[in-house]
Amino acid sequence: MIQLINLTKKFGSFTAVSNLNIKVKQGEFYGILGPNGAGKTTTIKMISGLFSPTSGRIIINGFDVQKNPLDAKISIGYIPDAPFLYDKLTGREYLYFSGGLYKIEEAKLKTKIDELIELLDIGSWIDKRAEDYSRGMSQRIVIASALLHEPSVIIIDEPMVGLDPQSAATVKKILKQKSAEGISLFMSTHTLSIAEELCDRIGIIKDGSLIFEGSIDSINELKENNNKKLETLFLEITS
Repeated sequence: MIQLINLTKKFGSFTAVSNLNIKVKQGEFYGILGPNGAGKTTTIKMISGLFSPTSGRIIINGFDVQKNPLDAKISIGYIPDAPFLYDKLTGREYLYFSGGLYKIEEAKLKTKIDELIELLDIGSWIDKRAEDYSRGMSQRIVIASALLHEPSVIIIDEPMVGLDPQSAATVKKILKQKSAEGISLFMSTHTLSIAEELCDRIGIIKDGSLIFEGSIDSINELKENNNKKLETLFLEITS
């Protein structure tokens, strides 16, 4: 479960996120949309603990990210928009390193890494150094790392960047499966079709404020009643 309560982030006199209130239930796939500079990535970074909010609260599975950061973060899997790996480590070495940070027992870690290698189809290059990876290859390693400790909450910032169509299809299937397993997902994306395909509920932010929120069913009804595509509705809402 994810809950954002009156969440605000200021950088000097600039307000990037303003009084944001969102609740994501267990097993719900929530997508946050908005134009460039709307505050999506800032929100993601506050939830994951990379930024501290100026005011407001973030609750992950009952734990306040500010007051109980380790308890909150241990249940989070974070997939950033720009994957970062250590160039001189292989993908497998990076996953063992990540698993060590979460103190996963070695035998269990090996089994989990083997499962993710197969799931993400990365076995042919997992033992190459990261300096030889394309962006899409790096992204799949980061996704594997985020799933290693079996998180109950997954935070995702533009997950399909750099992925070829086959890899993107695999990742979308995995994310939907995680939602079906009862994991809460919070995803920021610019791609309306991905949000429409994956999410149970969508929020739209502009200038740091939530200006629209609704379930996919209600959005589909809105589209049909107005005979408009999601892109058209999005442009009208954010204009």
